[in-house]
Amino acid sequence: MQKRVAAIHDISCFGRCSLTVALPILSAAGIETSIIPTAVLSTHTGGFTGYTFKDLTEDILPIAEHWKSLGLTFEAIYTGYLGSYSQLEIVSHIFDMFKEKDSMILVDPVMGDNGRLYTAFDEEFPKGMVKLCEKADVIVPNITEAALLLGEDYREGPYTTEYIEGLFTRLSGCGAKKIVLTGVYLQEGQMGAAAYDCSRKDVSYYFREKIPGMYHGTGDVFSSVLLSGLLNDQSMEEALKLAVDFTTGAIKRTYDDKTDNRYGVNFEQGLVDLARIGSVHRNS
Repeated sequence: MQKRVAAIHDISCFGRCSLTVALPILSAAGIETSIIPTAVLSTHTGGFTGYTFKDLTEDILPIAEHWKSLGLTFEAIYTGYLGSYSQLEIVSHIFDMFKEKDSMILVDPVMGDNGRLYTAFDEEFPKGMVKLCEKADVIVPNITEAALLLGEDYREGPYTTEYIEGLFTRLSGCGAKKIVLTGVYLQEGQMGAAAYDCSRKDVSYYFREKIPGMYHGTGDVFSSVLLSGLLNDQSMEEALKLAVDFTTGAIKRTYDDKTDNRYGVNFEQGLVDLARIGSVHRNS
C-alpha cells in the first residue's frame, strides 16, 4: 500500500527549498505527499532582497482539522522551517492529532547555519524547538542547530568522532529516538552526515568529497531524501547513504553548470534514482 506523508513547510515560489523540494522528492520516491504551507514567499530569504511574504499561521490548524474530519491518516509527519512560537505550538498539537503507533514524526529543526541563529528568531526560540523535538521520532539538525538545541557554543570543523558522538549523547536527552547530524566532516575535503540510534547507541557515518561553495536548500533536499528512504523500508544506514549521495549529486550538477547558488541545487535530474527506490519497494 502506498504511504502518505504530511509535510509542514513554507513555500518559496522561486529558489529550490522547503515544499518545492519536499513535494517532488517524496512523490518521486512513490510517497503520497499532502502539504500544509506555513507561509508563502516570492523567493527564499537567502541572498534575495525585496521578497514578498504571506504568513499562513491562521490556516495551519483549520487544514489539519479538516483532514482529521475526513479520517485521514499519515505514515509520517515531516516539518521544516517554522517561523514563530505560534507555529511551533500549532504543529505540536497536530502531532498529537495524527500520531499513531507506527507513524513517524521527522523534525528538521531549521533555525540556523554557519554558527548563527537565523535573524528571524530571538535567542529563546531554540528552547521552543526543543519542545517540538521531544515529540519526534527522528530529528535532523545541522551542527549549528545541534549546538542551539543544547544551548552550547558552535564549533568549527573538522570534528572528531568524540565530539560528534558527544553531541549525539547530549541530544538524546531531547527525546527523539533517532538523530541525524548534517554538515559532519572529520577531515578537510569531505562532507557528510552521521546517524545515531538512541536506544541501541549505534553511530554510523557516511561521507563524500566536498564540493566548493555554499548552496541553499540542501538541508531540505537531504531530509526529504532521508525520509523517502526510511519510508521505503531502508535501514537508517541505507537512508543516510542515499541522502548524502543524492544531495552531493545535486550539488555537483549545480557546481558544474555554474548556476547562481541562490537558486538552489539541481535535484530534479536525480529524481529518476529515487523513482527506482520507490519501484523496488512497491515490487517487493
